[in-house]
Amino acid sequence: MSTSTSYKDAGVDIDAAQRAVDMMKSAVQATYTPGVLADVGSFGGLYALENLPSQPVLVASTDGVGTKVKLAADLGRWQGIGHDIVNHCVNDILVQNARPLFFLDYIAASKLVPEAIAEVVTGVAEACLAAGCALLAGETAEMPGVYAEGAFDLAGTVVGLVDQAQLWPRTKDMQAGDQVIGLPSSGPHTNGYSFIRRTVAEQDLNQVLADGQTLAAARLAPHRCHENEIEALLEAGVEIKGLAHLTGGGFVANIPRVLPDSLVAEIDTN
Repeated sequence: MSTSTSYKDAGVDIDAAQRAVDMMKSAVQATYTPGVLADVGSFGGLYALENLPSQPVLVASTDGVGTKVKLAADLGRWQGIGHDIVNHCVNDILVQNARPLFFLDYIAASKLVPEAIAEVVTGVAEACLAAGCALLAGETAEMPGVYAEGAFDLAGTVVGLVDQAQLWPRTKDMQAGDQVIGLPSSGPHTNGYSFIRRTVAEQDLNQVLADGQTLAAARLAPHRCHENEIEALLEAGVEIKGLAHLTGGGFVANIPRVLPDSLVAEIDTN
């Protein structure tokens, strides 16, 4: 009886990881802004800070896509969750009035499938390009024995910039009578998918809904980025004193996070 001593026999395929990098490389490079100083393959991403405001503040956020990755894996539809992770993180720093500089992603699985990894990262790159930030660096990890067979996870970090004088929320300027405006979502975004997967478990995901899309497409609709909408409001002269990103805790948990103790929000759900 012989004992295997190769890395591949232990369940980790370095060649598969390299194939994934080769497949995603052009999509990543397309996101590079003038501040990017290192190409794909560097040990660390390099980003030159230029044209800084008088009081520069770096704003960072890290998040994941939650169990939406399970639904994406079951359906073999990967690209949308790449948009999910970027847009979720960008919205998190947008509520503090920061604009993204660069993004880093992390993908882990029981077994790396190069085509799936490349599709996810292509989605990440597309969302970065739309948000005007560079996909600066990332990591893929094949970890059999840590992740269940077929399991997959995706996380990301965004770093943005804002002038300290322009930070939101401006709680001292808020007062009774200020208007609360809601921006529409594209669906559940990246929240509540343990519950959602349970509710659709016995349903036909190929069924066509009233709006013409399938149930699968509706459930996998990417998290919407609100950067362009906020820019449009500012350009229209709307004075924004604060924003709340409505994620897992919904209205009740998230809106109070940006209000002074003396105020509560009154929401017309119609």
